[in-house]
Amino acid sequence: MQNQKLGFEESLGREVVNSGRCIGCATCVVVCPFNCLEYQKEQPELVKACEKCGICPKVCPRYDWSQSSVEEFVFGKKRDAKEDYGIYRRTIVAQATDKKILQRCQDGGVVTSLLIHALQNDLIEGAAISGLSTDEPLHPMPIMATIPEEVLKHAGTRYAYSPNILALQEGVRQKKKSLAFVGTPCQIHAIRKIQMFPLKKYSNPLQFTIGLMCTESFTYDGLFEQHLQKNMEIPLKNVVKMNIKGKIQVYLKSGKVESIPLSEAKQYARASCHLCGDFSAELADISAGGLGLSGWTFVILRTRRGEEIFDDASKAGVLQVRSAEEEPFAQSLLVKLSKRKRRNAQEK
Repeated sequence: MQNQKLGFEESLGREVVNSGRCIGCATCVVVCPFNCLEYQKEQPELVKACEKCGICPKVCPRYDWSQSSVEEFVFGKKRDAKEDYGIYRRTIVAQATDKKILQRCQDGGVVTSLLIHALQNDLIEGAAISGLSTDEPLHPMPIMATIPEEVLKHAGTRYAYSPNILALQEGVRQKKKSLAFVGTPCQIHAIRKIQMFPLKKYSNPLQFTIGLMCTESFTYDGLFEQHLQKNMEIPLKNVVKMNIKGKIQVYLKSGKVESIPLSEAKQYARASCHLCGDFSAELADISAGGLGLSGWTFVILRTRRGEEIFDDASKAGVLQVRSAEEEPFAQSLLVKLSKRKRRNAQEK
């Protein structure tokens, strides 16, 4: 890591934002102690003279990144070459036991169940998650959920980007002493750099992280406004849910399910996603994803803390679990997608 105190313009401005590498996580905006940055159009914008405190380049997941160093910090060791989807302790397939959760969730409802269980048992006071805007249908926005009802309301996956680190900031503003964070692999990278710094204001309240498996995220104006609403003539307000199972499935209020081939959707992928080589959130405490499963979630327990959180919920009857070995296709898909995303990023 660099020791000199670099300003935003000569570090992130030049090497991350202007070069097209910025993922829009908003970490630099959140940590700036002088409020020099604002979050505009999914990236930071310098709104007043940088004080050159040197903090933002230390926490940016796209600047001076060392995968092996972060793995050492999180797991106490570097990954083995055979660990195709990162370091982990156990893999499991799980499903929520609460029917209300199953009616609203994306796949097996594991993430929603874990957060609700943690809130109900005082393991956390809030969770940084993604929700949906009330003004723009299907437009994601960061949410600090502090009660189970909020977690359930915002259950489900977003396919446009939500800068959930802004929700973490909100939790800190609310003086919450114990928080969970749910986000994409790139956002988990940012969280780990915050912890490594460490910026105790944000790292101390964090109890655990859940990473969502992610191939790529799509632009809202591209996939949603252009393709869904204009090309397919589907009003966004009529969409109940979306999922990806070999193709993008669009569930409508009428009960009809439309589909979009991934080959068509690729044109709307956010450019910075092509530079990310982490499919399965390899640095999270718990990783979760659908992986072609119907009504179940594939779960990777990576850290001791993640394992404790999961086992506590399982013992409480919140989850029913099966061995991941019962789902060989999901396991092979996990390896395939992990290798592909890593290879594509290296080529870029």
